[in-house]
Amino acid sequence: MNSYPKERRNTVNRLNKRAAYDYETVHGIVNAASVVHVSFLPPSPSGSYDDPGERMPIILPMIGKMGVYPEGGDDAPACYLHGYVSSRLMKISSTVSASDAGESDGLPVCIAATHVDGLVLSLSPFSHSYNYRSAVLQGTATVVLDVDEKLWAMTLITNGVLPKRWETSRTPPTSAELQSTRILKVRIVSASAKVRADGPHDERLDVEDGELVKRVWTGVVPVFEGFGEPVPSTYNSVPTIPQDIREYLRRENVKRKSDAIRVATGGGQSVAE
Repeated sequence: MNSYPKERRNTVNRLNKRAAYDYETVHGIVNAASVVHVSFLPPSPSGSYDDPGERMPIILPMIGKMGVYPEGGDDAPACYLHGYVSSRLMKISSTVSASDAGESDGLPVCIAATHVDGLVLSLSPFSHSYNYRSAVLQGTATVVLDVDEKLWAMTLITNGVLPKRWETSRTPPTSAELQSTRILKVRIVSASAKVRADGPHDERLDVEDGELVKRVWTGVVPVFEGFGEPVPSTYNSVPTIPQDIREYLRRENVKRKSDAIRVATGGGQSVAE
């Protein structure tokens, strides 16, 4: 199983038993996220990267998916981000030089994806928690200039939102659509994931307090992101929701709910050491 090497910048320090560095876990968390958050440090208003006093970090919500372009000769998956040509991140990424990036050509960025799978309710507020899956990836972002790779990435991202949507909607994009859309390719330098899938962990004194245990409910409330009933547009002329869409929504709702319940019931109450 391929994994990211443990280095100073990506090693999970607190509760490191929950850490994972393998591709399957890290990439799965990213690809399952409806939104990822991308942070970067823009140049100062003067355009310089030499004056940190004038620079403040920025975090943007974006759509991103992991993938390996078949014709690119890449050894590892990259994270492809979708955005508008005039957005700040896209404009900066098209101008940053190798000397600015430090490690390699591109703009240094950090990508975060998080899923909350349950509310973990304990005897004391201090011991409350979430069941969660989170991933943090560091890498360098460059604008995809090759048209074939750009179309491949747009297909990857579109179908990552809804399977086969690229093939069942009006494609290929027009020249205007291609010009207004920019794809960033983030080559991942390091990454890690952290997952909690357990029940409450309370202090021994609290667990042994019979009155407290009888008074305060403890356990896990499953949390999951689900799909509602589709609402047709004002100009929709298709009489019924396509079967592939309805089946995907049904399957995903069942899976996400059952996964959250499985995580909630899989971990029992334990005593914090």
